[in-house]
Amino acid sequence: MGSFDVIKVDTEKDLETFLRFPFNLYLNDKNYVPPLLSEQRKHFSKQNPFFKHAKVDLFIVKDKDKVVGRIAGIVNRRHIEFHYERAGFFGFFESINDQRVANILLDNVTNLLKDEGMEIIRGPMNFSTNEECGFLLEGFNEPPMIMTPYNFPYYHALMEGYGMSKAKDLYAFVLDIPKILPDKIERTSELAKRIGIRARHIDIKRFDDEMNKFKEIYNSAWERNWGFIPLTDEELSYLGNNLKKVLDPDLIIIAEKGDEPIGVLGLLPDYNFVLKYMNGKLNLFSILKAIYYSKKIKDLRLLLLGIKQKYRNKGVDALLYKEAHKNAIKKNFQRVEFSWILEDNLQTIRLVEMIGGRLYKRYRIYQKLL
Repeated sequence: MGSFDVIKVDTEKDLETFLRFPFNLYLNDKNYVPPLLSEQRKHFSKQNPFFKHAKVDLFIVKDKDKVVGRIAGIVNRRHIEFHYERAGFFGFFESINDQRVANILLDNVTNLLKDEGMEIIRGPMNFSTNEECGFLLEGFNEPPMIMTPYNFPYYHALMEGYGMSKAKDLYAFVLDIPKILPDKIERTSELAKRIGIRARHIDIKRFDDEMNKFKEIYNSAWERNWGFIPLTDEELSYLGNNLKKVLDPDLIIIAEKGDEPIGVLGLLPDYNFVLKYMNGKLNLFSILKAIYYSKKIKDLRLLLLGIKQKYRNKGVDALLYKEAHKNAIKKNFQRVEFSWILEDNLQTIRLVEMIGGRLYKRYRIYQKLL
């Protein structure tokens, strides 16, 4: 074990090494989708408002001069305040298939979290449940869709080898988009209309106003979800500016009753199909590739579906589905992934299964008492 060196990231050069490691690790994996390095640099900079309420330390492990692993240790003060739980997190975990390396990475985060008074280590979170989380457990035969994790199957053995156990599983369902929705969706959507609820796509010209409506719905509809943390205004702005680059306003649907926003459904075109061809680079050649391949995207990811508590079971979900379906068909999309869904969110699971969705990927979040 003496041949391994641990480096705490504190220079731009170290950060670049941290960010580039997965490119080498997954070099021969046909399903890996490299992120844009320019976006990653921004995400790990002070431009990301997450750092205003979190302590994040990054670690690299080297075997002589070769990088063999990386990890982030995360203390999210908003999680502690909102959940009254002294849980710290690890994220951005990547490692060769060597239990010694995984142990070194997780030991460094464990020591950090203990020093900060945490009682639980949980992850992966990149950086929180508002972003990518979990290790892919089932469904390695297809590449990940936009903003979903991907990893080697052996990561689970590394976690169990460290004494980690399951905290929660997350599900992803996939559906070939039907030309016609089931009659039950049509009938149920009429219930919402009869009590004065309407659904519409967002107005990109009033994007800031629309994002504020989204925040109101999000912080209300998700507040009882496992691991949920409310978005701050700065996080909302940061998230909105990032999503604005890839969203299609016709596929972000808001339900309203009068002037009150009560539900949201958000579909994103699967820009991972484009990123696959850009290899992490943003230059003239890769931009031309992006323009070309963006016209060939056929998959969507249902990233968001939330309804305020008092408006549930009133047909709002069906109304949102109906409006989104109409626009997806018009734009000739062929598949949609519903993800992620908590394993115990039975109401949503049954709804997805009712319209023909099939479980095709599963992710796992791990934890351990410190």
